[in-house]
Amino acid sequence: MNDLERDIARLIIETLALEHLGVDDIAPDQPLFGQGLGLDSVDALELALALQNRYGLKIASDSRDARRHFETVRSLALYVQASGSACAS
Repeated sequence: MNDLERDIARLIIETLALEHLGVDDIAPDQPLFGQGLGLDSVDALELALALQNRYGLKIASDSRDARRHFETVRSLALYVQASGSACAS
């Protein structure tokens, strides 16, 4: 897990009050929703807001790509990097 992935995993834990988990408990390719981490649509909204605040991302809720970006910690990290926001923490 790289530094950005670790930061995003930490952000997920803090934002969603998942204190029972540590950063290393969330694998970079583990699905965040469904049978993976088990997040739901409310969690997705909270996480999107936290990502916007941390990295200055603009995430449209109706974007067809949003679901793909939110699949895993790794896909979120790739999205942050692609948006050029990785240094905005």
